[in-house]
Amino acid sequence: MASVKSPLNEAAMKAAGDALQGALIDLIDLALVAKQAHWNLTGRNFKVVHEHLDEVVALARGGQDDVAERAVAIGASPDGRVRTVADRTTIPQLEAGRLADDKVVAAITDILAQIIARFRERIAATDEPDPVTQDLLISITAELEKQHWMFQAQT
Repeated sequence: MASVKSPLNEAAMKAAGDALQGALIDLIDLALVAKQAHWNLTGRNFKVVHEHLDEVVALARGGQDDVAERAVAIGASPDGRVRTVADRTTIPQLEAGRLADDKVVAAITDILAQIIARFRERIAATDEPDPVTQDLLISITAELEKQHWMFQAQT
């Protein structure tokens, strides 16, 4: 079996790998939660929020692929299995069934704020060990913050 030799020392690879794994879980679950809200949304602002949720899903899906590929590039093994995400996510889950647009906007605003806080912790944690991973996390955080602003403006 082929293996990828890390360009980082073991401690740096562990720090960056842990940050990337946490980011991967956040992004996978964000995509799932946003898509669940997208499917079950109701209310006067349906169309705008419905389409906006697809932007969040696209951001999360693109980010998760970039994060997972960065993990592999540094010798870590990303774990995006359903069981792993379910066991490790800290994202609050939405109620089942139909969801009012105002409740979805408030929930997604809160979820994005929580994810951004964790991404900022990961940015700090990767400053010294791996600036390349840090740069990726900064880029994704900027997009998450943009989405947070746009959802927050609707509350």
